Amino acid sequence: MDLQSKEITYEGAFGGPFVGTLHWDADLKGPRPGVLVAHAFSGRKAFEEQRAQELAALGYVGFAVDYYGEGWSTADPAEAHAAKTALDQDRPALAARMEAALSALIAEPLVDPERTAAIGYCYGGKAVLDLARQGAQLRGVVAFHGILDRAASAPDVPITAEVLVLHGWDDPLASPESALIFGAEMTERGAPWQLHAYGHTGHAFTNPAAKPGMQPGFGFDVKATARSWRAMVDFLSDVLR
Repeated sequence: MDLQSKEITYEGAFGGPFVGTLHWDADLKGPRPGVLVAHAFSGRKAFEEQRAQELAALGYVGFAVDYYGEGWSTADPAEAHAAKTALDQDRPALAARMEAALSALIAEPLVDPERTAAIGYCYGGKAVLDLARQGAQLRGVVAFHGILDRAASAPDVPITAEVLVLHGWDDPLASPESALIFGAEMTERGAPWQLHAYGHTGHAFTNPAAKPGMQPGFGFDVKATARSWRAMVDFLSDVLR
């Protein structure tokens, strides 16, 4: 295995330029499936790069994307919340930026354009779900402790991508009621969808920096992390075969 990476600057509507990192195994030959990795609300960081690298080790091209623009990230929670709130008030921009990331991935010679998927964490989970809601032509999306609400601006089109939501049942940002609404939406729009709910588990359960007890309803959970990753691996193997 010879894992390689390169930074990519790409253009898109609603801002930019955007800066992401492509990861792949140079020992593999020919085009292979590509998977977007959408970051949490504080911007693209080592966590998302590691996930993209792990996807490369599984035989995919992993692309850690940027939905803020110019590779922006922050360690300041207040700045991160402000950036996320501004983008949440402009959901067409979020969807368009994810579509730009998908276009950039498909343009890479290493990627089979007919076999693409997207995964996302926290607000990145919302980002990949919004991409699917656009009717984007990708095989599947996976949201880890994502935010589930549908934007008023989402087009009324069928969802063709398969959808997997990996969800902490005690997540205060995605209540059980919102999970039921989400399921009804997916069914109504024809999406092949699954929701795996982990009991006694809150938001950010894949993030080791989210110490349990620091914030009600938030916290890293080692079992949910391992189980959700295995679920994602099986899902991608199925939809990208």
